[in-house]
Amino acid sequence: MSPSLVAIVMAAGKGTRMKSDLPKVLHEVAGEPLLGHVLLTLRQLETDAIYVIVGHGAEQVRAFLPENVTPVEQLEQLGTGHAVDQVTPFLDQYTGDVLILSGDVPLLTAETLRGMKQEHEAERAVLTMLSTTLNEPTGYGRIVRDETGRVTGVVEQKDATPAQKAITECNLGTYLASWPHLRDTLAKLTPNNAQGEYYLTDAIAHLVHGGHGVVSHCTSDALEGEGVNTRAQLAKLQGIYQQRTAEFWMAAGVTIVNPHSTIIGPKVSLGVDTILEPGTILLGETKVGERCVIGAYSQLRDVTCDDDVHILHSYLSQATVGRGSHVGPYAHLRQGAQLGKKVRLGNFVEVKKSVLKDGAKAAHLAYLGDAEVGCNVNIGCGVITVNYDGKKKSPTVIRDNAFVGSNSNLIAPVTIGEAGFVAAGSTITQDVPAGALAIGRGRQVTKEGWVAQREENALASSP
Repeated sequence: MSPSLVAIVMAAGKGTRMKSDLPKVLHEVAGEPLLGHVLLTLRQLETDAIYVIVGHGAEQVRAFLPENVTPVEQLEQLGTGHAVDQVTPFLDQYTGDVLILSGDVPLLTAETLRGMKQEHEAERAVLTMLSTTLNEPTGYGRIVRDETGRVTGVVEQKDATPAQKAITECNLGTYLASWPHLRDTLAKLTPNNAQGEYYLTDAIAHLVHGGHGVVSHCTSDALEGEGVNTRAQLAKLQGIYQQRTAEFWMAAGVTIVNPHSTIIGPKVSLGVDTILEPGTILLGETKVGERCVIGAYSQLRDVTCDDDVHILHSYLSQATVGRGSHVGPYAHLRQGAQLGKKVRLGNFVEVKKSVLKDGAKAAHLAYLGDAEVGCNVNIGCGVITVNYDGKKKSPTVIRDNAFVGSNSNLIAPVTIGEAGFVAAGSTITQDVPAGALAIGRGRQVTKEGWVAQREENALASSP
C-alpha cells in the first residue's frame, strides 16, 4: 500500500462468550495471539502508524504490543464508532486514509487489503468496506443498496427488518476511509439502536447522505473476515489456518505427512525438502533449514535449525541446532542451548544455556547446564554438570576431545582440559589438566561371606 495510511485495530472487547479472564484478542491460533496475526498482516503494508484500541484487559494487551504500535484506551466500550473516535486526538492534523479492522480476524490477508486500497482509489471513494456474500448471513450486518445498486448503509442483525435480514451481502467489519471525512462524521453518531451503542456503520449512511462515495470490496473468501466470539470458533479458525498454512508450505517444497495434526506458526520459515512428521508443532520465530526431518510429536519454539538436522520426539525452545546434528528422542533443549555441526544428543538429554561444539555427543540421560563443551567431546550416560549451589550458577568447561565417563558429576565451576579423561562414576571438584585421567570416587571395599553372615545374625536375633 502507498504511504499516508494509518491503521486502527479494535481490540477493546471482553469477549464474554469466550468465558475467559484472558482478553479475547490474546487467545491464540497456531501459537500467536489473534491480535498478533492482525499486526503481522499490517506489517506487510506501508503504514505511517498503527493504533490499537484497548479496553478490557488493557494492561495485558499493552504488554503484548510491540514498540512501534500505539495503544489507545477506550475506558467505556460504547461501540465501534466510539472506539475509533478515541484516536481522534492522535490524528488532529492527519489528512490521509485510515484502515480500520478488528483484532480477532487471523485469516485476513495483506493481499485482500491491497485489493481494497486499489478499489478505493479507482472509485475515488470516501469509504470502502470489505464485504462478502453468504448463504447463511445470520449475525452479520447487511449491506443495503438502492435501486441503482449504490451502497446506502449497513444495518446490524439486531436492528434489521425481515426484508433486510434476507440480504446476503454482508459487512465484514474492515473499512478504508478518508480520515477528515470520517472524523467529521463520527461527531454525528448517536446510540439510537438496539444495543445503545455508537455504531461505526452508521457513519456510512451519514457519508452517503452527504453525497460522498461509499463502495464495498467483495471477497469470495468469507473466512478472511471471520472473527472469534467462542472457543468453538477459535478451534474452527485454528483448523482452517492450519490447513492453509500447510498447503502454502507444501507448495513451497516441504513434505507435511499429516497436515491436520501439524501446527505451523505465522513467523515460521521452512527449507526445501524438509519433512514434518505427524504431531509436530513449530511456533514463534522458528527457522528450519533444508532437508531436515522434524520427527513425530516434536515441538520447536523460537528455534533455528541449519540444514540436514534430524529431531525426533523432542522439545526445543530458544535454541540453535547446527548442520547435520541429530537430537532425540525425548531430548530437551532450553533457552540458550547452542549445538554446532554434527552434534548428537540422545534420549533424555537436557541442555540449558550451553554450547556444544562440532561433533560433541551425549547419547543419553545427561544434564548440561551453563556449560561449554568442545569439539568431539563424549559425554557418557548419566553425566551431570552441577551448576547450581542454591544461590548462584557456575560454568563448566569441557575442552576439545575430552571424555567424560558415565554417571559422573562435574561440580562447577570446573574445567576439563583438552583430551582429558574423567573415569566413570566420578565426582569432579577440581580442574582436570589436558590429557590427564581424573578419578573421583570412593575406594571399593569387598567383604567376603558378608551375605551369609548377615543371615546368620538375623536368625540368631529372632525370638
